[in-house]
Amino acid sequence: MTRRVFLKNQGILWTVLTMALVLTVAACGGDPVEPPAEKKAPAAEADARSSKPAPPTVARETLPAGIQWLTNDTDPVFASDRAVPGGSFHSAIMSFPMTFRSVGPDSNGVFAGQLRANQLSLIGLHPNTLHIIPELATHWAFGDDKKTMYFKLNPDARWSDGHPVTADDFAYTLTFMRSREIVAPWYNDYYAREIDRVIVYDDHTLAVVAAKPVPDLHLRITIGPTPEHFYGKLGDDFVRRYNWKIVPNTGPYQISDFQKGKSVIFTRKKDWWAAKMRYFRHRFNVDTVKFTVVRDFNLQWEYFKKAKLDAFGITLPSYWHVKSKTPVVENGYVHRIWFFNDTQQSAQGMWLNQDRPILKDPAARYAFAHAMNVEKVIGQVLRNDYFRLEHGFVGYGDYSNESIRARRFDLDRVRTYLTGAGWQRGPDGIWQKDGQRYSVEVTYSLEAHTPRLVVLKEEAKKAGIELRLQQMDSATAFKKFLEKKHDVAWMGWSTSMRPQFWEHFHSANAHKPQTNNITNTDDPELDRLIDAYRNSLAETERKELAIAIEAAIHETGCFVPTFMVPYVRIAYWRWWRLPESPGTKESGDLFDPFGSTAGGLFWFDPVLYEETRAAMKAGRSFDPVTRVDETHKMTVLKGP
Repeated sequence: MTRRVFLKNQGILWTVLTMALVLTVAACGGDPVEPPAEKKAPAAEADARSSKPAPPTVARETLPAGIQWLTNDTDPVFASDRAVPGGSFHSAIMSFPMTFRSVGPDSNGVFAGQLRANQLSLIGLHPNTLHIIPELATHWAFGDDKKTMYFKLNPDARWSDGHPVTADDFAYTLTFMRSREIVAPWYNDYYAREIDRVIVYDDHTLAVVAAKPVPDLHLRITIGPTPEHFYGKLGDDFVRRYNWKIVPNTGPYQISDFQKGKSVIFTRKKDWWAAKMRYFRHRFNVDTVKFTVVRDFNLQWEYFKKAKLDAFGITLPSYWHVKSKTPVVENGYVHRIWFFNDTQQSAQGMWLNQDRPILKDPAARYAFAHAMNVEKVIGQVLRNDYFRLEHGFVGYGDYSNESIRARRFDLDRVRTYLTGAGWQRGPDGIWQKDGQRYSVEVTYSLEAHTPRLVVLKEEAKKAGIELRLQQMDSATAFKKFLEKKHDVAWMGWSTSMRPQFWEHFHSANAHKPQTNNITNTDDPELDRLIDAYRNSLAETERKELAIAIEAAIHETGCFVPTFMVPYVRIAYWRWWRLPESPGTKESGDLFDPFGSTAGGLFWFDPVLYEETRAAMKAGRSFDPVTRVDETHKMTVLKGP
C-alpha cells in the first residue's frame, strides 16, 4: 500500500508486513475471519438507496473577495507514457476483511487501505516534490487566518454511481464523522476537535475551517467527501446495515464482486472522470484487480510461482537470497527488483501494554527492552539486510530526534533494573516477584516472522524473561490490540508527513478500546507536550517539541523499536512493465494498484505475456533479470 498523508489514513491504518513491506508495517497475517458465503452483487443495493430521502439543502454563503487561487500543473509527471490499459492483476490477502465500512468497529484492518485509496481527497502531494497537486479540487487558496483553506472542485468529479461530487458532500462529512451512530470515537473526536466547519459557497466551491490556526494547514484539513445521497439518515443500526455495502467512491476502481472468506474483485471504471488529469494519466492501467484469500504466506509464494499471483514481495532475506533461486527466476520468466525509497519509517516493533501488572513498572519495561537481542535477529535471521530502528519517528527530518538510540541487548542492565525493582531469579531461571513470573505473551500474525521471534525468545530466556509466542490471523490480532487485550503487540503503524503523537501516546486514548494508544500510555507531562505540539503554529517550536516528545516516549519504555527497511524487493512476472524510474520516493510497493499519489504505475504487456507463455511451454529460457534502483536511496544510507 502506498502511504497517504491526508486524513483518510491519518496514521491510524495498520498494514501487514508482507514481503513488499517498507513504508507501513505490521507483523501480521493469517486466517480469514468470515466463513465462506454466497456472492453478493453490489448492484443489489441500488433499490435500497433509491428509496432514501433526498439530502437537505445546505445554506450557501458568499465567497470572500480577494482570494488568491493556486494550482499545480507544472511538476514532473512520474507515470510512463508507454503504459497501456488492459489485463487483470492478481494479488493475495492473508484474511478476508471484517467489513467494507471505512469507519466503525473492525474497519481499520489491513484491507482498509485498498478501500481508502479509491476515495480521493481534495488535494494530494506530489510523491517526489511533495508539492500540492490537484485531486478532487482543481484550485486552492489559503486564508489569512491560518485556519481556512478554500477549494474549487473539479466539475467533472463523479461518484462511482454517477452522482456529481459537490461541496455539500464535504459538509455532510462533518455530520457523518461526528455522528455517534458510526461508533468511531477517533473520528468523532478528530472532526469535532480539529475541524470547525465546512462552508459551501456553491456546488463547486467550498472552504474547510480548522477549529484553530494550525501548521501545515494543507495536511490537516483536506477532508474527503461523503455521499449523503447513499447514506441518507444514519441510525443506530449503521454498523450492521453498512457492514458489507459497497459505498460509492471517487477513485479509479470500485468493488465489482466478492465472495466472503474467498476473494474481492475491483474493476476499473469506464471513462473515469479523472483519467486525463496530469498526475493521473497513464496510471491505473489494469482492467481488474482480484484479491484472493491465501491464508499462508508460503502458500502465496507457491501460487506466485505458478503464475496465479502476478507479483510477490521478496523483501524478506530468506526469499531474496534463497527462495527466489527457483526455475521461474533463473529461466528469466520472473524478474526481480530491489528498489530503494526515501520515506518516513514505520514504527515497527514491540508495543508494551502498560496496564498489564508486570509492565506497569518502568524498570520492568526497561529490562524487557534490554532483553531483546534485535541485533542478533538482524545478523542471524535477516542476513544484515535490515537496519536497526532507533525509535518510532525516524525519517522525519528536523522533526526526528537523532540522539535517541534504542536500548541494546544487555544482561547486566536487565539484572540491575529487575533487582532494583525487587525481582529475584526463580528456580527455572525466570525472574519472579510476589509469586509472579516475568512471563509475557507476544502476539503476532505473520508466520514468516516466527524465526525472528524464536531468536528473541531464546535470547530473552538468557536474561530471565519468558516470551510466550501467540500467532493469530491479522484481523483478529489487530482487533485484540485495539481492545487492549494484549501483553506485547508485534506490529507497526503507517506513516504520515509529520510525526503523529496524540493518537498513540496521549492519555485521551488510553484505557479504552478502539483507539491507537495500544500501550495505554498515560503521562500528564507527555500530554502537556503533545497538546503544545498540536497547538503550536511556529515551525521551529513544533520541531523542538517533537524532539522533546520523542525523548519522553523513549523514557516511558513502552515501545521497543526493531527494524527499518528503506527499500522494497519484488518478484514479478516478466509480462508486467514498470516506468523507466520504476517508482517514486514515496513508493512502498511498486505494484500498488490504487494509491492516488504513487500507485498504479505498472501495466500489462500482452506481447510479453504470449512470448513468455510460449517459451515456458517450449522449455526455452531468457536471461535472468535482477534490477537494483538507487535513484531515491536515503542519503544516510549512501555513505560518504
